[in-house]
Amino acid sequence: MKNLISYVIGGILSASSPILLSQSDYQAPRTEYGQPDLQGVWNFASHTPVQRNESLGNREYFTPEENEENRDLSVSAFEARAESHFDGVGGYNSFWYERAAIGYDLRTSLITYPDNGRIPPSIEGAFMQRGGVSQDFPSQRPVRFVVGGIGKDGPEDRGLSERCIAGFNAGPPFMPSSYNNNVQLIQHRDHVVIMTEMIHEARLVPLDSDHELNDDIRLWSGDSRGYWDGDTLIVETKNFNSYTQPFISSPYGNSYNKSLIEKFTRVSPDTVEYEFTINDPSTFTDKITAMIPMTKVDGLLYEYSCHEGNYGMENMIRGARREEMDALGIQYIN
Repeated sequence: MKNLISYVIGGILSASSPILLSQSDYQAPRTEYGQPDLQGVWNFASHTPVQRNESLGNREYFTPEENEENRDLSVSAFEARAESHFDGVGGYNSFWYERAAIGYDLRTSLITYPDNGRIPPSIEGAFMQRGGVSQDFPSQRPVRFVVGGIGKDGPEDRGLSERCIAGFNAGPPFMPSSYNNNVQLIQHRDHVVIMTEMIHEARLVPLDSDHELNDDIRLWSGDSRGYWDGDTLIVETKNFNSYTQPFISSPYGNSYNKSLIEKFTRVSPDTVEYEFTINDPSTFTDKITAMIPMTKVDGLLYEYSCHEGNYGMENMIRGARREEMDALGIQYIN
């Protein structure tokens, strides 16, 4: 469900001057428990690319004057994925794509470390499984990427988002994508709930780092523990299962040894800085840090209905069987 208010906010912000974050004189409001108030619905859509174009080196920002000239160097994660649709029939739901640059601050990449703004190299022998929207990439089950597939012999051949297991932007960490870039934060004295619109995934984060899960217990979204560092909420997550990629923009890894640190800091009435660091020594030669501004949405977070699994999966597999029958000259009976 799209919240049209986010489009209005995005249009205003994209037409304005770059957002100045980390306002040192700003004091976040407090909850009844005396904690910084992060509650509400926040939108993390962005047209800042995940990785920096190599030609820009370590340059972190465009000037406002350069913005339009260098737009071809600033292809966002959303745009890169959307373009892959053009190899096929296209998406029926293009109307809902979030094209507004909410939180756009003229940075050259969401990645802030490594200094070149790019995903570090994978280690030799790291697991690799590629996904894509336009075609299948044959591989072995289980599928670990979110969109695309390795075949059409059964549901297990399709991506996690197509199977309604994991949203393609929900993470953790969550990353800007085509649509539904909304998250709701709910606070209590002892817990924080992080609820993403895709696929209405709610992480219950205890503010108690003294108790951790046994290493043998593995979860899709990992095991999250949180604590306050001044006005910043820090959430540390590990114990991921081996069925997801460590970083959505890379085909490498399986998350088994991934650790994740997320930081939420309210820097203005309308903005929360969301920063995360991924460390996966089984996949990458270095850690990855990225920062995404989140913009306050004056609206509700509605339930997401994942019809890819309800209808799309059945029709996709049925279509594949029809193609096989046609190739063998077998008459199809509906």
